[in-house]
Amino acid sequence: MRFALPQVLWLLLLVPLLGAFLVWAWRTKERLIGQFVQSRLLAQLTVGVSKTRQQVRLGLLVSAVAFAVLAMARPQWGFSWEEVSQKGLDIVVAIDTSRSMLAADIPPNRLERAKFAALDLMKLAKNDRLGLVAFAGSSFLQCPLTLDEEAFRQSVVALDVNIIPQGGTAIAETIQTALAAFKEGENHKILVLLTDGEDHEDGAVAAAKSAAEKGLRIFTIGIGSADGELIRVRDEKGKLDFLKDDSGNVVKSKLNETLLQQIAGASGGFYLNLRGANTMDVLYERGLAPLPKSEFNAKLMQRYHERFYWPLGIAIVLLVLEMFLPERQKVRRPAAPASPSPAPLAKAASLALLLAVTHAHGSSAEALKQYEAGKYTAALKEYDRLRRAKPEDARLAFNAGAAAYQARQFEDAARHFSSATGARDPKLAQSAFYNLGNAQFQAGDAASQPQEKREAWESAINFYNTALQLRPDDADAKHNREFVQRKLEELKQQQDKQQSKDNQDQKPDDKKDDQNKDQQKKDEQKQDKSGQDQKQGDKKSEEQKKSDEQKKQPSDGSKPDEQKPQPQPGEQKQPEQKKPSEQAGKQKNGQKGEQGDKDAAQAAALGQMTAQQAMQLLDSQRSEERALIFLPTNATQRANNRIYKNW
Repeated sequence: MRFALPQVLWLLLLVPLLGAFLVWAWRTKERLIGQFVQSRLLAQLTVGVSKTRQQVRLGLLVSAVAFAVLAMARPQWGFSWEEVSQKGLDIVVAIDTSRSMLAADIPPNRLERAKFAALDLMKLAKNDRLGLVAFAGSSFLQCPLTLDEEAFRQSVVALDVNIIPQGGTAIAETIQTALAAFKEGENHKILVLLTDGEDHEDGAVAAAKSAAEKGLRIFTIGIGSADGELIRVRDEKGKLDFLKDDSGNVVKSKLNETLLQQIAGASGGFYLNLRGANTMDVLYERGLAPLPKSEFNAKLMQRYHERFYWPLGIAIVLLVLEMFLPERQKVRRPAAPASPSPAPLAKAASLALLLAVTHAHGSSAEALKQYEAGKYTAALKEYDRLRRAKPEDARLAFNAGAAAYQARQFEDAARHFSSATGARDPKLAQSAFYNLGNAQFQAGDAASQPQEKREAWESAINFYNTALQLRPDDADAKHNREFVQRKLEELKQQQDKQQSKDNQDQKPDDKKDDQNKDQQKKDEQKQDKSGQDQKQGDKKSEEQKKSDEQKKQPSDGSKPDEQKPQPQPGEQKQPEQKKPSEQAGKQKNGQKGEQGDKDAAQAAALGQMTAQQAMQLLDSQRSEERALIFLPTNATQRANNRIYKNW
């Protein structure tokens, strides 16, 4: 046994609540009847009423609801094998699982949105066979073409960025893998490509044209944004970090709409951007539904037999029993007089009506008594209670507003007076508008902010105007309106004076700021002038140095380094001094004899490189050395010059 709609069974949790509610309502009804009708009269009115039958009727009603819920869940047991023949399309969905799909420019990320879109397409293509291809640096067939929606759904849910070990994006290889998923001789081959279009290999457009010649039509769905987004991945410790390339630069993945449009155009499809919630609806209605569908036979499928009519029939029977089961039992009564007098019953009914009227008038009178005694808060509570029983009574609203006004609760007073303005009695409505203006004035007078005062008094003037429209000869309304207008004008004048005073106080500060700015400019000019003077002094000192050096040079034009000390009589002759470049070479290569110097001179004469020059060349080349990146061999990797990108 199984249920076609098991989620409906959650409604069974409401059945006990329904039973508890019916029992509570039944007991409340019994209690209220006991309060309203005297016990002696109640016994006469309920002769033969069985509480047991009432409880049975409640049980029948609750049971009928429970069986109705079971019928809604569509119970099924027993099945038969059927071979279903239907018409549909063959659709292969290819989803990009490279690391660039982890970009969150489309929340939660590109890969999750692609998976949601594939599941939406599955719901639309109920009569079509669906297949799934996952691709990154390589591609493989995740789910062959099938009518089993659950198998396709599980294959889509299992996709992640680690499902393909080789990173990168190879769209051309994906098209070839999808084309191989179709059988020979089948028509209407469709490929839905969900990717950001960041292809790391060439030949995608050429592969699309070649596949179109074999009957494949490609529809591309772009996922991402043209501005791009940084890619965040988890390291070995589980910490989020930005993905970087081999040079250490942060990778930013962008949507390549141009490439996707070219692929779709080369194969007779079209391109859509996955932005809104109905992208897949547009794809199916405009692109897939108009295509001619081929007829194919599905495998044997289990067709379960519906059994919902059994619980539905039981629910109907229980409702009929509850409807026709009487609450009264048949009781034999003594013979009554020929013409019974209805006087006692009429008397009791009259008494009950009198009590109800007296109770209502007594409550209103009690509130009025408390109002006249100065207990305005208690009167307000009583009027509020009466208003809850009769919310449409405008007089109760007016009285509640008067009590709140006297209790200096002006917000409550305005609320009650506002409810009384809709009274059918014009006098009562005019009085409500008049008192509403009074309440607004008092609320504004108690406000601490000038803007709140102004708004409240302007509202009060509007209410006085409305009251005068209903009754032009109301002298009190005219007087109060003029009084509030004067107060409002005084408030506006005070605000204008305060604003002008603030502006005057602000002007000296502005002057000080201007003075400070002028002083700052003068200081900067002085600094610039001193800097120029210093530069001129430095320039003069340099010129002075040059002139001194020129004076020190000999008259024959030779340099100081080229002069050789002449031996003096009786002194030992000193060796020649080397130039700075020769001294540096001596420090690097060690001491050399005269024979080494002669060899270097001979090598330079012959145009050959000396050992010292070779060492300098090797040192300069070391700065350009880079580490060799080792890439693992993969059977699916092509033997071409691919630039390896792991995203």
